[in-house]
Amino acid sequence: MLNPIVRCLGAASLALAGLGAVAHAAPGDGVRQVVQAQLQTTEAAVSSQQTVNAASDQAMELVQEYLTNREQIDRLRVYNQNLTSLVRDQQDEVASIAKQMKDAEIVEKEIVPLMLKMVATLDQFIKLDLPFLHEERSARAAQLREMMDRADVTISEKYRRVMEAYQIETDYGRTIEAYRGNLATEGASEREVDFLRVGRLVLAYQTLDRDETGYFNPATRKFEELGSGYRGSITEGLRVARKQVAPNLISLPITAPEAAK
Repeated sequence: MLNPIVRCLGAASLALAGLGAVAHAAPGDGVRQVVQAQLQTTEAAVSSQQTVNAASDQAMELVQEYLTNREQIDRLRVYNQNLTSLVRDQQDEVASIAKQMKDAEIVEKEIVPLMLKMVATLDQFIKLDLPFLHEERSARAAQLREMMDRADVTISEKYRRVMEAYQIETDYGRTIEAYRGNLATEGASEREVDFLRVGRLVLAYQTLDRDETGYFNPATRKFEELGSGYRGSITEGLRVARKQVAPNLISLPITAPEAAK
């Protein structure tokens, strides 16, 4: 199918050709004027059609630009909605963090005095407990007291260290242990002995030559010598603690609770 402009130009050409033939067949002023007028009309029609075509092309470009802008606006609207949701979520997160920080300040104000009390209690407990590994345990408590005054240690680390010390002390109550250390008793100079600790029930000792065996008496808060009847039991207990023999029943000098009052 031919373009309207082509058809128009074709019709105009035919009209011009026809008029030309008429002019050639019947020359004269009247005919020439008619032909000239017709030619002018046809040229004006062609010019108008070209103007219409140009306007139509411009309108199509504007429509296409409008559609493109509409698509961009739709994409921007979706993007803005997503950004709005992100901003709202971030605002909620900021509010949550602020609340957590406020709660942490409250917890910190409450937990620091509690930890100070726990450290003081631990120190006092070590002094009143059986005197096993006394230097090691006292040094641990002293380190905790020093740590509580340090600003470069976080509250969480302080709490972890305090709880770790309490866990160590708790484990002492359900284990058996043999270790070597120095002992000074009344009437004798300091000497190296083997200590046997059975939980927190008994802290006994035996000289390296097994000539003397004794234990810590909670009632008197002193180390006292035991009779020879306990020598074999303490020796066996030391071997069990060192995992040299299988666990076995042994006789231990356990003080009755009434006697310790």
